[in-house]
Amino acid sequence: MSFGYMGKILLVDLGSGELKERSVPDEVYEKYLSGMGLAARLLYDMIPAGADPLGPDNVLGFVSGLLTGTGSLFTGRWMVTGKSPLTGTWGDANCGGFFSPAIKRCGYDGIFFKGIGKSPVYLYANGIKAELRDASHLWGKDTVEAEQSLIAEASPTAHVALIGPAGERLSLISGVSTDRGRMAARSGLGAVMGSKRLKAVVLDGKKRIRVHDPGAMRTLTKKCNGSVPPSIPISGGMNAMMGILLRVLPTAMAMDGRLVLSMYRKWGTTALNQMSIEWGDSPIKNWAGDNEDFGLGRSAQVNPDEIRKREKIKYHCYSCPLGCGGICTMEGKYRETHKPEYESVLALGGLCLNEDARSIFYLNELLNRAGMDTISAGATAAFAIECYENGILTREDTGGLELAWGNTGAMVALIEKMVAREGIGDVLADGSKIAAARIGRGAERYLVHAGGQEPAMHDGRSDPGYAVHYSVEPTPGRHTLGSWVYYEMWQLWKTVKGLPKPALFYFKGSKYKADGEKARIAAVNSKFMNVVNGSGMCMFGSFLGAGRIPTFAWLNAATGWNRTPAEYLEIGERIQTLKQAFNVKHGIEPLALRLSARALGLPPQPKGANKGRTVDIEKLTRQYWMEFGWDPETGKPTGECMSKWGLESR
Repeated sequence: MSFGYMGKILLVDLGSGELKERSVPDEVYEKYLSGMGLAARLLYDMIPAGADPLGPDNVLGFVSGLLTGTGSLFTGRWMVTGKSPLTGTWGDANCGGFFSPAIKRCGYDGIFFKGIGKSPVYLYANGIKAELRDASHLWGKDTVEAEQSLIAEASPTAHVALIGPAGERLSLISGVSTDRGRMAARSGLGAVMGSKRLKAVVLDGKKRIRVHDPGAMRTLTKKCNGSVPPSIPISGGMNAMMGILLRVLPTAMAMDGRLVLSMYRKWGTTALNQMSIEWGDSPIKNWAGDNEDFGLGRSAQVNPDEIRKREKIKYHCYSCPLGCGGICTMEGKYRETHKPEYESVLALGGLCLNEDARSIFYLNELLNRAGMDTISAGATAAFAIECYENGILTREDTGGLELAWGNTGAMVALIEKMVAREGIGDVLADGSKIAAARIGRGAERYLVHAGGQEPAMHDGRSDPGYAVHYSVEPTPGRHTLGSWVYYEMWQLWKTVKGLPKPALFYFKGSKYKADGEKARIAAVNSKFMNVVNGSGMCMFGSFLGAGRIPTFAWLNAATGWNRTPAEYLEIGERIQTLKQAFNVKHGIEPLALRLSARALGLPPQPKGANKGRTVDIEKLTRQYWMEFGWDPETGKPTGECMSKWGLESR
């Protein structure tokens, strides 16, 4: 009998319509956990080298986490995985809500799709049966409309993951939606779903998820719940002042995650809006601007208190005591939307110098319903605006749109065209790198990307850890895999002996020293996030710190294992090596994933919060690869490294 995990996956061949259940040996979970690790282990073997990401050989996986449903906290995340059509690399996207436990309650740790259907279908499973059903009547519906229809057809207790029109139209910046517009948005995996003519996955199981030691789980969870901080008793304006203080002080203080979570409890991630602009964390004006270009006056409408005024109800994801989500009211075509996340606000706001909050709310809902990534959509719009500013795009090219910085109407119309794949929108709908190739005429000068994916709204010139992880991860351009401040909040040195311990106070300039300690920190970040994503844990919850959130102890209590924290980090290292080997198998040169020069401070910014700052990415990259035992010049896992992790036959 397995504990924590279900020990089984479902394989669906959309070409033949065949569905098969497959048992997964215990040793696979012991080496890779579940979630991301399980998907990496299976998809490395299942997807042949050189497979077309939009072809029948790509395999799309929906996976839950090992800790989901075990009584632990912050463990309701699910992941969609496959070969990314946007980057050609290992691809994954992560989301909360209630879909993760639904996978396990159907008796599976993952559901995997290969082939291409002859017509649109959706999968329905309830733990007793699983079948493909016709979805022709749903094709063309947005994510909210289609989800409502599916729940009405299937069951009021069903949970749904699905694509919208962007995925159906094979936009390479489309994602997968659940819970009326919550998005697993990155890597372009909505296009994979669309290429397979798979509209949705509908789950309504009731199976029990067993744990090895329920008493220990309850004790650990009760203690962790006591560490979750209350809402912070300050105003949104004080957040902005805090950002200014962080900018002007010559020293920094190691961050405690309880402060961040107390802000998230009150405002959600929008707590960061003005604060991050002021201290230099938020890229502005397609990464060419700075905090002075989008100061307190221009960003006033996205003050977290202004966002909160529109919030009519807060909500929690599954097993989450924090509750950072919210539903907001709005004017116009849509009456309400999920509270825009920080990433969405800044991608659709400061990155385009758009200071109109109403347009951000509208675009947030438009893109959620279309199933398109708000980060990549905003970044691609900013790229197009700069191309227009420099005469590379003309009014004739844009269909009459004057793409000036801060021209809200033109920016909204542009993104509407991207969703519809109309005119200039069709050129831009697959992201900025492909758009630059289509436009030509030197458009690539204004690109900011890592391996083809637009980086998130955290600037590596402020925290070089972001720049490192944007550049070296098997899934490039992702902000949810590591930074220097994440390492401070995780406090892993409290549970794993020998890890670097940051000073409580330090001079800011020390962040930019490309030394071996920084590379080790980055490597530990990657390993730990593989454990987090193998467990189904929310990154925000992990910010409580290793002394407060018992990730490793939960894993032992749930499964009956007796692993040390260091041994779990070794599992994370094995997963990271396998994902890197996946990329090498598919012809990816790791050096080609490096972040664009502008975002590395090459040349340095002449003014603003990040004035004069440059990230020595070459040295940090080589040192990072050495930490994993990969070739320091190419980033490819060596034969010795593959043998160490039992991967030599793959």
